[in-house]
Amino acid sequence: MNNPMQFIQPSRREFLGATAGGFGSVALATLLGQSCVLADEPRPEFNGGLHHQAKVRRVIQLFMNGGASQMDLFDYKPELFRRAGEKFDPGTSERVEAATSAPGNVLKPPFELHQRGQCGRWISDLLPHLAGHVDDIAFFMAMKSRTNVHGPGSYLMNTGFLLPGFPCFGAWVSYGLGSLTDNLPTFVVLPDARGLPYNQKGNFASGFLPVTHQGTIINTTSSEPIADLKAPASARFITPEADRDGLTLLRQLNRSHLAANDNDSRLEARIRSYELAAKMQLSAPEAFDVTRESEATQKQYGLDESPTQDFGKRCLMARRLIERGVRFVQVWSGAGGPSNNWDNHGSIVKELVPMCLSTDKPIAALLTDLKQRGLLEDTLVLWNTEFGRMPFSQGSEGRDHNGGSFVGWMAGAGVKGSTSYGESDPWAWRAVEDITTNYDFHATILHLMGIDHERLSIKHNGANRRLTDVHGHVIRQVLA
Repeated sequence: MNNPMQFIQPSRREFLGATAGGFGSVALATLLGQSCVLADEPRPEFNGGLHHQAKVRRVIQLFMNGGASQMDLFDYKPELFRRAGEKFDPGTSERVEAATSAPGNVLKPPFELHQRGQCGRWISDLLPHLAGHVDDIAFFMAMKSRTNVHGPGSYLMNTGFLLPGFPCFGAWVSYGLGSLTDNLPTFVVLPDARGLPYNQKGNFASGFLPVTHQGTIINTTSSEPIADLKAPASARFITPEADRDGLTLLRQLNRSHLAANDNDSRLEARIRSYELAAKMQLSAPEAFDVTRESEATQKQYGLDESPTQDFGKRCLMARRLIERGVRFVQVWSGAGGPSNNWDNHGSIVKELVPMCLSTDKPIAALLTDLKQRGLLEDTLVLWNTEFGRMPFSQGSEGRDHNGGSFVGWMAGAGVKGSTSYGESDPWAWRAVEDITTNYDFHATILHLMGIDHERLSIKHNGANRRLTDVHGHVIRQVLA
């Protein structure tokens, strides 16, 4: 009798079959990732959350690329007005450093800030429209970054890591919660018309998660926001009738092949993925067409004015997308590079004004529109930047990078309005009380979406990776 433990060498056919099956499982993982087969399934009793009751189903993130100046917009500091023009001396032994220049003298905000709303939140006169919404917003007044360099700072705020190669926030949400619709992508990115931000597409990549979770980038300036979604005009032989007949035949062939190979689950997944692409040919053009909105709505977002037209169009598009089941939409303000963004090295007076002008009215319109439509009841709006700016001058009237303190805010589902959490020092130079890291910010948002940030993880290269790395805590003071 043969030894049952004896090793039997597989045949060449068996070896190749097993190998092919291994590669196939990798493809299957990519295809099934969108439907949350690889992560915990959202649970109906948790309102679609994974680990507890979810208050948020959809997210719109507004990202101010370049490092928006906290003391010029939200963080009012009388000390900057009293000591304007003097040598910057924070009164500590800590060394004062700037990212790209020698520290100048104290630079006061060139524009006034006033207290607005019932909460008395200080806000710049450059943001008159947003000022009308401060009672609906929770401000994080003492955010802190681990860097003051654009590339790593943007990665940190978007992926939780300073280096490239990690999944971004939207990809983690897609991986953990899956889709709300089978007609549109789960995660959509709307970049500035002037170009992609620092790190280019790295800010919205899926990293080591299945590629299906990466952001779908929409070119809003093109007549066809999604390339190759339909046949080119030159292909006149591809009529709607021929296209429909071809899809019908393809579906019949696929189903016949599936019936003959019903033990192969990869085939069913592949069929579903291509059927989704076919559905998008019908749903996507309508979703991206903001001209279907009333003239009053388009005017509300500033589509009739040159300074607000681009950002307003993308804010309106973001509302249309989440209304149709897209789970995560990222709207960027500012391209990468030395200009046309929030990186105001040369002149706060000349460079900050156009950025505020282009975004203030559309953001206020978005908050108003979501609220009027009842969408703010399960939608979260985020306002972020990668770091802040220095309280002293660079050159004559610019400001250098500052990772020591900056401001972010959120509004919408599960958020306690009229809230300010944290405080910076008298100069808005360093966060000193109730500091918020990017890990804390991400943990809080995931909590609102019904996710325990410590439990949403994936093993990669022998380590259990997650959005918040090994850090982060939920900031409950801003939760309703």
